[in-house]
Amino acid sequence: MNRNRKADQRFHVLVVDDHASAREAVADVLRQAEYDVATCASASEALGRLTAAPVDVVVTDLQMPGMNGLEFIREIERRRLGVQVLMITAHASVASAVEAMRLGAFDYIEKPFDALALERSVAQACDRQQLYEQGARSEERESRRSQVAESSPSSPRPAPCSVMIGRSPAMQELRQRIAQVAATDETVLICGESGTGKELVAQTIHALSRRAAGPLVSLNCPALSAQLTESELFGHKRGAFTGAEADRTGRFEMAHGGSILLDEVTEIDINLQAKLLRVLQERTFERVGSSETVSVDVRVIGTTNRDVPAEIAAGRFREDLYYRLAVVPIHVPPLRMRLGDVLELADHFLAHASQRLQRGPFLLESSARELLINCEWPGNVRELQNIITRACVLNHGAPIGATELRPWLRHDAQNQTREQNATEDFDRLPVGLTLDEVERRLIVATLERFDGHRGKAAEALGIGLRTLSGKLRAYGYAPRAKDFANAH
Repeated sequence: MNRNRKADQRFHVLVVDDHASAREAVADVLRQAEYDVATCASASEALGRLTAAPVDVVVTDLQMPGMNGLEFIREIERRRLGVQVLMITAHASVASAVEAMRLGAFDYIEKPFDALALERSVAQACDRQQLYEQGARSEERESRRSQVAESSPSSPRPAPCSVMIGRSPAMQELRQRIAQVAATDETVLICGESGTGKELVAQTIHALSRRAAGPLVSLNCPALSAQLTESELFGHKRGAFTGAEADRTGRFEMAHGGSILLDEVTEIDINLQAKLLRVLQERTFERVGSSETVSVDVRVIGTTNRDVPAEIAAGRFREDLYYRLAVVPIHVPPLRMRLGDVLELADHFLAHASQRLQRGPFLLESSARELLINCEWPGNVRELQNIITRACVLNHGAPIGATELRPWLRHDAQNQTREQNATEDFDRLPVGLTLDEVERRLIVATLERFDGHRGKAAEALGIGLRTLSGKLRAYGYAPRAKDFANAH
């Protein structure tokens, strides 16, 4: 079912295909998903429809007489029609997919399409369209607050946040949790390793909330001393401390009517945490150097890459503050737990690099794509983005191969060594291992000896494929690229 922006308003989808049967097949799937669907037989007809009636998402074929799909997308962007575009075609190629995304397409689906995949892509496109609409309203409101924005770099004009890439079960679960949380005003603590995209999650929560028209003001907590952090959060009166030559408005006041993002909130000084706790409890505070109580209407969103219980045990973070912040905790999974999203993310970064650098399209050889899936990504999505961007900047036009990427993946060699040692160690199992550990080592070693082919490994072990897959999941075994291809 689609995500309604209001209880009585459905998203509008326009299906464009010159083949009537294909056009109606797509339209029928989307109508069953309760979208408001219209159809057109050509890009020219669709452009007229787009200017005459509101449309949120366009699903278009690539190969059409007259104006083809890529030309259609280019014209949509030129006219600034403000819709999300999905390309669906039987003429799939990496080059056309990258070119479509470079021109502004949201996603690319190959015929024959899977109905659930189509519904999922359209739902994601509708989510993105809603973010853009709310971001535009936020920008209009911020233009009326230009004086505040110009006086402090801490309250930038909001822009529509980047789309969340990935269709793995972990990302689907994350999107569902975000949708549930965004509809409330509860305080949120977003946990996860560095580089996983915690700030993007916070932006999405704000953009999907009833506060989207208000500002999203952020503070990078580790970057400031305790005194400066207090002044930045709550403001100060002139003369409150050395260097306070004028009154200053704090971030909480700037965020009134919207949300405040406390990035890496566990880094706040322990002595300042009590004042933050009061704001969470009462939504009131005093500026530094003032006894006047200020009330604010603010939603608080915090992020952390720390093990918070460990920080509490070490006396570095207040337990009562943690429970106030973690009213609704959200965990952002590391990239190694959603390796199925790596190539989709890589293609997304390739398309964006092509757009920024105004050249390309940039392509990945199969060897490079296999290498990317084999990595564990300790730097998470940020590491992947940096490597893809670096490869594009240094690229001279040829497809990017594994040899170009491998020098920047020093941990890849460690992964290969560990896998090789796991195979060799099977022949010299030490005395004293439990039966469960012997079984684990036997299964992993057998899988490695069959080069990741689960079907052959299961046959050699005398167990079913489903049983093997279940045991690997229980072991937390990180699959390699060939494991995906050889799953059956």
